[in-house]
Amino acid sequence: MAEQTTVARPYAKAAFEYARDHQALDTWSQSLAMAGLIVKDHQVANLLGSPKLGSEQKVALLADMLGDGADDAFQRFLTTLADQRRLMALSAIAEQFEHLRAEHEKRIDVTVVSAYKLDSKQQTKLANALKKRLNREISITTQVDKSLIGGVILRAGDTVIDGSVRGRLNRLSEALTA
Repeated sequence: MAEQTTVARPYAKAAFEYARDHQALDTWSQSLAMAGLIVKDHQVANLLGSPKLGSEQKVALLADMLGDGADDAFQRFLTTLADQRRLMALSAIAEQFEHLRAEHEKRIDVTVVSAYKLDSKQQTKLANALKKRLNREISITTQVDKSLIGGVILRAGDTVIDGSVRGRLNRLSEALTA
């Protein structure tokens, strides 16, 4: 997986810069997401990996499946990927593209894992506090994990804040045994 991410990064950056410069972030985001889903299909993956098909045929196949989502610029991008044998990295490219877009738009997705279901008032209060701290627009996704006993775990990008009772007990246990 790390290899796919490494392969995808320069292509995602190039696609993002093009889309940003041409005010087409939404269009490219949707096209990349759809293309990423298409290449995950087992039968499509077999076709795209076939040495019997040339780059043009592979691009034409993807473009047909994408329909209106494949404008000329996106088809040129697909051609570059096909020529470099990187079409199978489209899902990783789409993921990297979304990270770059979120960074550009100063927004972040936060996953909140709590011991109990959070009501909308608690979610709003948490989102406002995180917005101040992270200086970003916040989109919250909640999950319930009864094993936390109490408190919450926040995951925002690479940042994890463990404010759960289970986490505190684990840290206390480590401190006592050290």
